[in-house]
Amino acid sequence: MSSNKRWQLSRRAVLRGLGTAMALPLLDSMTAGKATAAAAKAPIRSVFIYTPNGYIMPSWTPTKTGANFDLPPTLQALESLKSDVLVLSGLALDGGRAHGDGAGDHARSAAPFLTGAHPRKTAGADIKNGISVDQVAAREIGKNTKFASLELGIERGQNAGNCDSGYSCAYSSNVSWRGEATPVAKETNPRLVFERLFVDSAQNRAARERAKLAQYKSSILDIVHKDANALKNKLGQTDKRKLDEYLDGVRSIEKRIQDTEKNNKKVFRPSMKKPAGVPKSRQDHIRLMSDLIVLAFQADVTRICTFMYGNAGSNRSYRSIGVPDGHHQLSHHRSNKEKIAKIAKIDKFNIEQYAYLLKKLKSVKEGDSNMLDNSMVLLGSGLSDGNRHSHHDLPIVIGGKGGGSLKSGRHIRYPRETPLCNLYVSMLDRMGAFVEKFGDSKARLPQLS
Repeated sequence: MSSNKRWQLSRRAVLRGLGTAMALPLLDSMTAGKATAAAAKAPIRSVFIYTPNGYIMPSWTPTKTGANFDLPPTLQALESLKSDVLVLSGLALDGGRAHGDGAGDHARSAAPFLTGAHPRKTAGADIKNGISVDQVAAREIGKNTKFASLELGIERGQNAGNCDSGYSCAYSSNVSWRGEATPVAKETNPRLVFERLFVDSAQNRAARERAKLAQYKSSILDIVHKDANALKNKLGQTDKRKLDEYLDGVRSIEKRIQDTEKNNKKVFRPSMKKPAGVPKSRQDHIRLMSDLIVLAFQADVTRICTFMYGNAGSNRSYRSIGVPDGHHQLSHHRSNKEKIAKIAKIDKFNIEQYAYLLKKLKSVKEGDSNMLDNSMVLLGSGLSDGNRHSHHDLPIVIGGKGGGSLKSGRHIRYPRETPLCNLYVSMLDRMGAFVEKFGDSKARLPQLS
């Protein structure tokens, strides 16, 4: 290689070790020699976060619109991120309504949340919903990454049985749908997510290597140590720093997973069906998954993720924040002030975890901007008022600037009954997955840029 040419690293380069292929973050040396700055532009990532049981909307909805909007109590955790978010009011999910099917609004808040479809009421195998917005995007841009999409959650679910008034558990447990009858199961175990991201799972890996890898007690970074050091010798100072920061993040997450597993081994497990209860720390679980999302985006192994903070109709309690009652039961508050106050605590908890993810994304520098600027992170629910099972005026917030295509730092109020799917069509445009129509969309959502 002549001295006047910059050494260039393949964007698909990985660190290899025993049965392991660890993706690398975007480095300057991967874009060396590119003809234009556009070629080195960071990709747009999208996260769709579902939260169950609706919100206390008076504590969610800003009273002012535009850039000078106020942050009500529920959204206070976004104070330092106010210029990075769009709060959207007036959007509706018509597919969540009964349309003659009777009860089951909780299942109908999750199943259509990302599809806009009206799910067939059945507890049998003849489920029917619709393809979700994340999977529409995955079909188009997922070919650019190792994984077309990543589906995460906090509560395990099932795809059979009756979970809500005659609706299949598949509707309550999933927001990502590859097709009308094909939900994409989420992963709730951080260890398995970590291994999926960084352990080479090729079918042709030798059984001997599998056994050795399973027995390896040191960090995954020790496995790729030799390859990492060899690469560092070829990198400039900026890329070395980026690589070190990335590897430090991997090590930190790995240690937290190991510590969690070590603590779990100390817990007595009787030989009976696991009772419904609260994990040691729901916050730690959500934040660990959030860190894995950031890591996956850094490594560019995926650009699309769905994340369920809870299954539809979740009745988990939140003892760590002083709410021992079940969330679903509380949502039927019947205007009881004490119950409303407890739900408001849960609502604030959700937004605090959301703010954590946004801050982590913002901390990752990408050229002159950061990863949050190059992302669209939607959080919302398929219900607004959980007591009345309302599917209009939904709680929707988007973090990030979508690569400069979103004008953040505003509260926008749309006319009542504006389809939520209008937003999804607009997001698909920005992801490079253009469609004429999606779900019950009627037009692109205006005022976003």
